[in-house]
Amino acid sequence: MDIFKTFTLEAAHRLPNVPTGHKCARLHGHSFRVELLVAGEPGAHSGWVMDFAQIKAAFAPLYAQLDHHYLNDIPGLENPTSERLAIWIWERLKPTLPQLAEVVVHETCTSGCRYRGP
Repeated sequence: MDIFKTFTLEAAHRLPNVPTGHKCARLHGHSFRVELLVAGEPGAHSGWVMDFAQIKAAFAPLYAQLDHHYLNDIPGLENPTSERLAIWIWERLKPTLPQLAEVVVHETCTSGCRYRGP
């Protein structure tokens, strides 16, 4: 079974490796939506896979680094595509949240990516 917790964050970025004239080369911002999926079986006694508060607590330090920041200034996010952001979150969260199964990054209402680890 998968459970998920969704977070929204506001951040600015620019994509330095796009072709000349591409709109994403200019500084702009997004209201990103990040979904963290955790996999497991519901506990016999608790009835849940994990307390949602545990997911929130595990993500809190990363959220503080991302929300209302310029992503390009964050080490590891010099080229902050949605794909790179999902990998960045995974690599930092998986050690503290071993049941993490997927990171979904919504860059806009209609565009995003899913990352399920290496």
